[in-house]
Amino acid sequence: MSVSGPGEDRRERLRASRLYLVCGVPGDPPEPGRLPELLRAAVTGGVDVFQLREKRLSDDELTAVANATRALCERIGALLIVNDRPQVAVDAGADGVHVGQDDMPVEQVRELVGPEMLVGLSTHAPAEIDAVDPALVDYIGVGPVHETPTKEGRAAVGPELVRYAAANAPVPFFAIGGLDTSNVADVTAAGAERIVVLRAIAEAADPEAAARELRGLLGSGPAR
Repeated sequence: MSVSGPGEDRRERLRASRLYLVCGVPGDPPEPGRLPELLRAAVTGGVDVFQLREKRLSDDELTAVANATRALCERIGALLIVNDRPQVAVDAGADGVHVGQDDMPVEQVRELVGPEMLVGLSTHAPAEIDAVDPALVDYIGVGPVHETPTKEGRAAVGPELVRYAAANAPVPFFAIGGLDTSNVADVTAAGAERIVVLRAIAEAADPEAAARELRGLLGSGPAR
């Protein structure tokens, strides 16, 4: 009988995931104590993957937050991804790391984090999707579908790039960028089974209800 390791378990969970939340530590200045309540509500509502994206904290501070968040994610059943800082992801025992086209090259990221950790990559054009190496990258973000204040100066790609990814992406992909309940149907019609949201849950008056509504719009059951 074969026994799967942590890497394969993570990849199986990732493939089945539908709803991915990205947010930082609430508050200005950051208040780490507010994050668990938001995360519990989001996961109860249907979030499968949580990305900790926080640029205001030092590596040591972020590692402390990521450690606590990893323990919580293990209890409530969500994958934890750290944005942009592979060493923090390693030090905190996160499930993965996500990088952009202008961050550390994925070859270096994979060498640093090893074979068991998930590596995600942002893509914004067909050529970037075509260049993805499944030996290095486990999933991609495709977008921004709509203009978003979290990516100032980045032109919206619309549903056309989602269609391209649905036909050509060599790894699971998540549509991202200004998505909420009013426009999820546009990306699912273009072939997306998985989406990333930020403000639609993190800034909602009721994050659990917001997550549940979004999850309902993505269809029942795990992604294929």
